[in-house]
Amino acid sequence: MTTTSTSLAGLTARLAETACVTAPFHLADGARLDAYFDEYRLAADPALLHDTATALAGLVPESAQLLAGIELGGVPLVVALSAVTGLPAVFLRRRPKGYGSHRQIEGAPLDGRRTVLVDDVVRSGGQLLKMARTLRIAGAPVADALCVLERPLGGRLLLGEHRVTLHSLLTEADLPPVQGGDAA
Repeated sequence: MTTTSTSLAGLTARLAETACVTAPFHLADGARLDAYFDEYRLAADPALLHDTATALAGLVPESAQLLAGIELGGVPLVVALSAVTGLPAVFLRRRPKGYGSHRQIEGAPLDGRRTVLVDDVVRSGGQLLKMARTLRIAGAPVADALCVLERPLGGRLLLGEHRVTLHSLLTEADLPPVQGGDAA
């Protein structure tokens, strides 16, 4: 194994130990899982968050000019990734804020910069596609998205159909098997 793959193997083990939880979990579509990837446990561990951002930095395309984190799981990741890469960041709400600024996009100005979406887990890709559309309408070209964990539920294909390339740090196959059922 090379140093990079050894480092990734060690990071994968740390992510699995910290963020892979065996407990009931309900998805927005009503499905129930027996295990899931808890992005909050990842974000709450400063060393693990830093190391994950450092590994994700290697996936950021050279053409990137701006990073966009999707609420809520993508926000700590994009902050850490911004610190590691030096690229400015924006933060995306699922819906415009109902008070105050009434904005859906906060942070650095878009200014037509090539933007990379950042999220924790990609399953179907629907949320990333929605956010890519939001950014494109606002004037930020989006051709790439990053995630920590990709589940094989069609996200890569859906995004590709809309000219967004998904770059994942890990796939479900990289994680140890979950005892007792499906995982998010």
